[in-house]
Amino acid sequence: MINRRNFIRSSSAIAAGMAMSLPGGAASRKTAPSDRLHAALIGCRNMGWGNLRDLLQHGGVKCLALCDIDQKILHSRAEEIDRDYGYRPDTYGDYRKIIDRKDIDIVVIGTPDHWHCLPFVDACRAGKDIYVEKPIANSIAECDVMVAAAGKYNRIVQVGQQQRSSRHFADMVEYLRSGKLGSIGRVHVWANFNYAAMSPLVPDSPVPEGVDFDMWLGPAPQTSFNSNRFHGSWRMFWDYGGGLLTDWGVHLIDMGLWGMDVKTMPLKVAATGGKYLYPDGAHQTFDSLSVTYQFKDFILEWENNAGVETGPYGKNYGILFLGTNGTLVANRDDWSVYPEKGKLPEITVKADHRERQTHIANFLECVKTRNPHTACTIENGSLCAKYAQLGNIAAKVGETLVYDDKAGKFNRREADKYLKPTYRSPWKFPQV
Repeated sequence: MINRRNFIRSSSAIAAGMAMSLPGGAASRKTAPSDRLHAALIGCRNMGWGNLRDLLQHGGVKCLALCDIDQKILHSRAEEIDRDYGYRPDTYGDYRKIIDRKDIDIVVIGTPDHWHCLPFVDACRAGKDIYVEKPIANSIAECDVMVAAAGKYNRIVQVGQQQRSSRHFADMVEYLRSGKLGSIGRVHVWANFNYAAMSPLVPDSPVPEGVDFDMWLGPAPQTSFNSNRFHGSWRMFWDYGGGLLTDWGVHLIDMGLWGMDVKTMPLKVAATGGKYLYPDGAHQTFDSLSVTYQFKDFILEWENNAGVETGPYGKNYGILFLGTNGTLVANRDDWSVYPEKGKLPEITVKADHRERQTHIANFLECVKTRNPHTACTIENGSLCAKYAQLGNIAAKVGETLVYDDKAGKFNRREADKYLKPTYRSPWKFPQV
């Protein structure tokens, strides 16, 4: 089964191989120093590091700076760049020192979700283009201010929803738009992963040596250090992430919205969820969750079960489009059509797994040509992040919700308190 760690490892290897083998590829090009783009990374441990490595494979990008709150990780990454590229980037523990530098063109944001908004808005003000990991933010209000900042300061933004650059998903969308599947009444999305099952409760402990935990918390509420809320598992706590729905949901729901050509909020959303599989686990987010998004002529459903890795059609994650002529089932490996009573031919389309490098190449091309229409714009990233937030909020409130995107409020007052986080002093919610 696929997991985040293996995905990063395998995709980096694929990216390196592509750079060496593609005609005219990054490794074969000579880029004049004056034509180079200068990049910096904020958040060096996981996906941000993978994104930076993908950028560097293109040869026209040089990393000038790294920022992380964990000195061990920070210096290890700097040593890797020195070993592989022959230079050592500057290192910082405070992202604002990167923002202040005039010689940096691109900022990659790979921090935990609660730390996306502030550096993003600051980078926009400073005139830098941005590659930001998904979900773009940990709240609906943060999504809105990030979209506003990118627009006001005319920044080029790529969101790390790489499936938007996948050839086989593009082919899937083309097939859906052809009408061959008939009337589609149901879209079902699911993600079941072991990594989301939290270990038992452990006591708080001293902050690890070399870690600036106060900076890691940032705008989130003050709390003591606990290993369950730190590296690798922070997304299972509401102050920092939203569980499987905000992690995998933005990827897979994005494919559902793309396939159904949806660019707005649903008519209404209902959800049920809880800690049912692992009631004694340390996690706060829902290990068992079902969400239904209602549209005019179809429904889109989300389901996650943390701690198990089985699912429909033998896939532990995926998306299903149920039509009158057949059912289309997809994940990152392939998509297949299962005909309804012989109405269609059976089809299976395999993925080529080039989406990460294609996504990065698209971003760099858009930066150079000043084209804001990247493969996954900040607007699309916001749409998918909001869908994830809507599902979690509906499950928290326990009522069917209607969200007015223009007014920025729900039909239930008790749901509105989840729209905007209260930032811990001295951090302030950004204004644009």
